[in-house]
Amino acid sequence: MDLVNGLLNWVGTPAMVASLLLFYPPYYLFKTCYSFLSWLFPEDVAGKVVLITGASSGIGEQLAYQYAMKRASLVLVSRRESSLRQVADRAIELGARDVIVLPGDVANPDDCKRCVQTAISHYDRLDHLVCNAGIASVGAFQEIPDVKNYSSQLDVNFWGSVQTTFAALPYLKRSRGRIVVTASATGWNPVPRMSFYNAANAALINFFETLRTELGSEIGITIVTPGWIESEMSKGKYLKEQGEMEVDQEMRDAQIGLFPVEYAKNCARAMVQAACQGERYLTVPAWFRTMYLWRVFAPEIVETCYRLLYMHGHGARQTDAPSKTMAEGGGKQLLYPPSLRSDDVKTD
Repeated sequence: MDLVNGLLNWVGTPAMVASLLLFYPPYYLFKTCYSFLSWLFPEDVAGKVVLITGASSGIGEQLAYQYAMKRASLVLVSRRESSLRQVADRAIELGARDVIVLPGDVANPDDCKRCVQTAISHYDRLDHLVCNAGIASVGAFQEIPDVKNYSSQLDVNFWGSVQTTFAALPYLKRSRGRIVVTASATGWNPVPRMSFYNAANAALINFFETLRTELGSEIGITIVTPGWIESEMSKGKYLKEQGEMEVDQEMRDAQIGLFPVEYAKNCARAMVQAACQGERYLTVPAWFRTMYLWRVFAPEIVETCYRLLYMHGHGARQTDAPSKTMAEGGGKQLLYPPSLRSDDVKTD
């Protein structure tokens, strides 16, 4: 065994690189042609049933509107019933054929099952499952008083999507439907002070990539990895060190810094388009994909830049990072949507 592995260490790597260089040009040509045909003939979701979690605000709210304009029937899930009903009313105005509102917490497996079963009872089918519910946490790991305070991060972001998918899988197989997963670019580009959020998204990405291999062509899966997007999170709503959700725009400025924040409407439009075209992956905004190349080919440079931008000095507050100074120096006036300049977030 040692001899085989030793031989592969010397021969396998150059052979694999050479075969990739030979294989990639025709493969890329095939992918380009397939993408063009998918763009010409996207899936028509008019009359199809779409279940969206985390639909009361941010990306989820805008996803409801984008599917509504394509005349889909919607199932909207979130913990806040009043906000959901406002979204539902607007979706009907935009063209949704029907909308049902289901208050529920995806961190509760029973709620996940109930929402899926209610959708099936009402429509007798499910075509798209959009796993969008998520919360963000922020805080340097060494300053957290108790790591258990962050357990809800995985309960919502990871297990919420897994449990909803588990409940929906038989019905999606029947319709040969699609799962759309809102993860985050931090799943492959981890940002300081968001270790639990990064880990939850990395787990989410790997889970659905594995599921795609297991399911083959039975169900399509689109994994979305947004950068900074207009949402309650980018307004500064975070799970903080004591395990409570707070709105802290000073921390928001320190965390986003000079990264441009994309409008939620643009992100949702791109997501629905990618789903209808059968895309496997989507990063919004598109330029953010270049960060992946830096992470793969020059990880030390990325880590050094992040330390210089985000890490505060000994004894200083986390919000004293250079990234916050840059944001307050005029960066956020240019790079943040107007909605982020208010700390008002939906509470009902």
